[in-house]
Formats: sequence, structure tokens, C-alpha cells
Amino acid sequence: MDSLERLLAERACERLVLDFVHRLDLGEPASVAELFTEDGVWRWPADDRLVEGRTALRAYFGARPADRLSRRMMANVLVTVDSPTEARATSYFTTYRVDGHTGGMVPAGPPVQIGHYEDTFRKLDGQWLLSTRTLFLPFGGPTPSLDGS
Repeated sequence: MDSLERLLAERACERLVLDFVHRLDLGEPASVAELFTEDGVWRWPADDRLVEGRTALRAYFGARPADRLSRRMMANVLVTVDSPTEARATSYFTTYRVDGHTGGMVPAGPPVQIGHYEDTFRKLDGQWLLSTRTLFLPFGGPTPSLDGS
């Protein structure tokens, strides 16, 4: 790969990392499935969660509560291109989130999660897609509910 091809691959993979959280926070959560390969995998080893395939990913992320308000901040996105069709990345995230949101501004509280993702990517038919996304969560707690439950 020449330097321009590598740069374009890095940017495409970085865009997937950011598009994932954008869709969860501001779009349709179930649509993150489209960012994965057909056999894509999302896993959280510490919680024994494993979701495999676009159909299962769509159902998993689409099951988020409709009244959940969340915002994620992504940082330290580091993409490494291993070949013209394979890459990997590590990125850090902080999640602020509440359930029971019906509108308006919510008083700021501490983040609910701080962790990182380890991703692998594959280029298929000229498009970069997530192949695997693994969640590592050293800081986490329950999602608070605005209705007090």
C-alpha cells in the first residue's frame, strides 16, 4: 500500500468508530449493525456477552430503551492498517447516560462507563466494515433512571 491508500484506510476505519457511537447516541441504534460485516461480532468478555451476525446485532442494539439519553465521547483512536483488506484499532470512550428521559436538559452527573474498544476491520467490495468490536470496561456502574427507579 502506498501512503495515500494507507491514510484513506485509516480514515475510513476511524470514521466507523465514530459513526458507531453517533448512531447509538443520535440516530437509530439498530442501524449500527450495518457498520459490521455480515458475520460481525460484538463482545464484552467480562460480562460474557457475545453477539454474532448482523441480524443479532440489529436486535441487540435495537433493544435499547426508547427513553435512554446517552452521549459518548471518543478519544485516542489509533488505527493500524495491516494489509489492503485488514486493519485494527483501539479507541477510548466515556459514556454519560440516563433512562427515563422525556425531553429537556438533564443535570450532569458522573460518567456511567469509561473504557476502550478493540476493533478489527475488513475491506469488502471496496468498503471498510467492522469485523469485531470488543469492549473493555474498567470503570462502570448502573444507568441511573430519572424516574427514581
